[in-house]
Amino acid sequence: MNDVLRAIAERSSTRGYTKEKLTDEEMKTLIDAALQSPTATNRQEIFVTAVDGGTPILGEIEAEMLRQAGKGAGAHNFYYEAPAVFILSGEAGFRWTAVDAGIAAQSVALAAESMGLGSLIIGCIKGAMQGEREADFAKALRFPEGYAFQIAVAVGHKATEKTPHAVSFDDHVAFVK
Repeated sequence: MNDVLRAIAERSSTRGYTKEKLTDEEMKTLIDAALQSPTATNRQEIFVTAVDGGTPILGEIEAEMLRQAGKGAGAHNFYYEAPAVFILSGEAGFRWTAVDAGIAAQSVALAAESMGLGSLIIGCIKGAMQGEREADFAKALRFPEGYAFQIAVAVGHKATEKTPHAVSFDDHVAFVK
């Protein structure tokens, strides 16, 4: 099996990280993976904000997410204490931005797996990111003008292991000739 297919087969959502920070080289490699992802009409409208896991803005996003849901704090925050969170924003009015951001998120997740790192693709903060505090969060995360949150990816060194989900080929595939 080649390295790409292995990363796809072995990747699973990581919900436990060590405190070890990512190196500058690891950060750059993951950002490159996002930016090298294909975009519709080669628009290249995805913007990456790399956030250190200890940055207060992540706590503010967590608090807003919990406030909207009417919940108290859980055992873990939305990024499971990962040392790095990549927040992907994109051009708000472009019809393919969400798809392009999803492709970029998957590229980050697969690159992380290939580097021996864990990742968690995060959409649960969308309501917080696009709610009452949208402008505050966009400014704090340095989104370009006219850009909005799309998706995020937490990345770090795995503190837990999880077996990838088994898939049933017969239940999820149809061939049409």
